[in-house]
Amino acid sequence: MRERGSTQGIEGVGDARSGALLLLAGAGLLTSTLTGIWSGSVAVPTALAVALLVFGLYLAGLRLAGRLSAATAPDRRIGYFASHPEPVYLTDLDGAVLARNPAAPATGFLEGWLADPRAAIYRLTREVRATGFAEEEAGPNGGRVTVSRLGPRSLLWRLDRPGGCSRPPAASLADTAVPWLRADAGGRVTALNPAAAQGLPQPLETLESALVDPPLRPDGIHILAGSGQPVRAVVLPGQDSQRDVLFVPLAGDEIAGLVPDHFLEELPVALARLETDGRLIYANRAARQLLGERAEPGVNISDLIEGLGRSIRERLSDTSKGRALGRSEVARGTADGQEIFLQVAFTRTVLDGAPSLLAVLSDATELKTLEAQFVQSQKMQAVGQLAGGVAHDFNNLLTAINGHCDLLLMRHDVADTEHGDLMQIRQNANRAAALVRQLLAFSRKQTLRPTIISLQDTLSELTHLLNRLLTEKVTLRIEHGPDLNPVRVDERQFEQVIMNLVVNARDAMPRGGEVRISTRNEHLDRDLHRDRAVVLPGDYVVVEVADSGTGIPKDKLAKIFEPFYTTKQVGEGTGLGLSTAYGIVKQTGGFIFVDSPPGQGAVFTIYLPAYEKTAIAPPPVEPEIRRPRDLSGRGLVLLVEDEDAVRSFAARALQLRGYTVMEAASGEEALEILKDESLNVDIMVSDVIMPGLDGPAWVREARRTRPEAKVVFVSGYAEDAFVGGDSGIPDASFLPKPFTLPELTQKVKEMLEA
Repeated sequence: MRERGSTQGIEGVGDARSGALLLLAGAGLLTSTLTGIWSGSVAVPTALAVALLVFGLYLAGLRLAGRLSAATAPDRRIGYFASHPEPVYLTDLDGAVLARNPAAPATGFLEGWLADPRAAIYRLTREVRATGFAEEEAGPNGGRVTVSRLGPRSLLWRLDRPGGCSRPPAASLADTAVPWLRADAGGRVTALNPAAAQGLPQPLETLESALVDPPLRPDGIHILAGSGQPVRAVVLPGQDSQRDVLFVPLAGDEIAGLVPDHFLEELPVALARLETDGRLIYANRAARQLLGERAEPGVNISDLIEGLGRSIRERLSDTSKGRALGRSEVARGTADGQEIFLQVAFTRTVLDGAPSLLAVLSDATELKTLEAQFVQSQKMQAVGQLAGGVAHDFNNLLTAINGHCDLLLMRHDVADTEHGDLMQIRQNANRAAALVRQLLAFSRKQTLRPTIISLQDTLSELTHLLNRLLTEKVTLRIEHGPDLNPVRVDERQFEQVIMNLVVNARDAMPRGGEVRISTRNEHLDRDLHRDRAVVLPGDYVVVEVADSGTGIPKDKLAKIFEPFYTTKQVGEGTGLGLSTAYGIVKQTGGFIFVDSPPGQGAVFTIYLPAYEKTAIAPPPVEPEIRRPRDLSGRGLVLLVEDEDAVRSFAARALQLRGYTVMEAASGEEALEILKDESLNVDIMVSDVIMPGLDGPAWVREARRTRPEAKVVFVSGYAEDAFVGGDSGIPDASFLPKPFTLPELTQKVKEMLEA
């Protein structure tokens, strides 16, 4: 077979390359010479000839240096196997022999081991150059040829005879210059040479304690504990369930492109190397921080994390088969008792001659948290829109029920037997209306009428009602901070917030306790981050409602303000109390948070912006409107309402008070009626939300020809979106649904007399 000093093939390759270079240089010289003759100058070809001479000398120097390097370096490395009883060869990447140990024949290479040595050398060198390791059965008797990379330009070949070999005596390995140790089947070290005793930490009890990156991988690259020396672990065949391990040192240039796991330790990217079945081979520091303390070699990664879509085992199988390489998916795990989410991408690779998988991990917990917050906000918005829509439709029903109840009450006095039944209908309709107002408060679509108030005065007036809400076992204590700043809120709605929180506190203390309401001023110098909200710097009035109950479980705190979510027993609550309080506070411009220390009850904290007296001028005091006692009147009313029941009641109510009523079921129908110029419409009463043209749209069109007509809008939504302002209807009045017969006729008369 081929030897580096005498192999014609290798020399031929070198000569061919040099000849090609010289040929190119000669062609360049010839061209330049012809050019010089043509131009009458010989200076150019002379200069090129000199350059060619220098270049040839440079090539000769490179070849001589390569031979000297090949003649000296291999002798040192092959010396590590001088006492090995089996043949060991050192070759270049093409299989040309550079050196051999004493057990190897003086001539030849693989003759007698392989049937077709040339083909085998081609296969093995091609595989080992691609993967770093290769092996092949040697002949029919069960021998084996193993090849591994030993640096970027050389290969280590070991030939193992069939049936193993007699163990090299420990004395022959004791003088080896490289670390050597012998370990039993359990990995306990039974013998080692002076090089291992000097370079490895002592006492050395186990084989894995000699490595920075266990477990041992035969023919793999490792880092020795203590010295940090990169080595290749060469496992020699042995007997009696014991094995000899030589740690062949590798120079820095020899491990270029063969990155051992140790070099990945300090990378800021979390990387893990896995067996094809998912067992962990190595995880760097960043990966161990993400995967937790259980991330040790041998543990299956599917036991550490779970896929949210596909299982981890399914992803590992696809990656091993070359499918979905590098695709990142989210997985869930646990680290330090906390749930975490990881972006995990798998790809396959071949290291140390064996196929393996590489996992790249990144912390996606914050991303998933933001995603959950976004989904939660979308859900709350969707539920709010649903609640507003339900409230609008329900208000129409309540308006019809209340209205027709009023019409019946007009024909039955108190002495009638049906009067009590009608009053029960009205009372229950009013209770339903209160429930609708809670839905609107949650969806923040109710009408607020904020005023500047002192919380101290408001809570003092509310004390009597709060005490009536509490049982005899529950006491109420109110504490005020000094010089409370005023706030601008809807007083009635804020009272509803306090009552809801107090009732919630009462229900949390079935055996009795204390409800404490405290107020204070607070100035924030910087942003306050709480839950998913950010409270901006400024002056606030803080209201706390605390109880001495059992508190709220931690897993339920995040859902406590969701509509229809309740921790009470079935039938004891609607789940709207806290969501209503949340909606009112947010619509007011404030913030509400909840804390529940274990065993210490719950504390609801409300931040309301303090009213700045100098920044905003107080709104003018609205003159008290004299409520007319006589609700009868005269005039033509155009009533536009898409709900038949509401339109029927409203028309009858106005007609009973003396008004002439023209009815329309849509905005388009109303505009069609107004085309009759002979009609003198005094006032237009219209619903806001209707199919086709809504209330404001058709009223704007109508006012182009009838600017003097008065307008009253009726709706279950807040009036802000369509009454007043640049996009609203000027001088329009608003009547919230559900309304009663007196309220409707009174509002119409007020507008006509204004």
